Amino acid sequence: MTSDRLFVYGTLMRGFDHPMARLLSQHADFIGDATCRGQLFLIRHYPGLLLSDAASDLVHGELFHLRVPDELLRELDMYEACGEGFPEPTEYLRRLIEVTLPDGTASKAWTYVYNWPVTDLPRIESGRFLEH
Repeated sequence: MTSDRLFVYGTLMRGFDHPMARLLSQHADFIGDATCRGQLFLIRHYPGLLLSDAASDLVHGELFHLRVPDELLRELDMYEACGEGFPEPTEYLRRLIEVTLPDGTASKAWTYVYNWPVTDLPRIESGRFLEH
């Protein structure tokens, strides 16, 4: 199972002046705002997503269609330091999750899930990184 869609909820969103955000905007098409079930934590200057089953736990982000998924995902894996050759456990894992668009339709998309303990980290209650 694979997907040519990517759900981003942090520094890869539109409007960030970041090389990887620019790379994404050049090689992917913005589909729309989307949400997934999860909790958002502030790691440092960037957020981490933990998946959740609770309907009240919503993380807000953006959904993109990747024009060359394999190539772009390889680049993003390197950026998120979870590609081949990084020591385990990596800080992030790329996972295929279900995201929901504003009209209620569901879609499968790749996203990066935080993989280290969040015990002492502040939670971003709104689920919106841009508002923290």
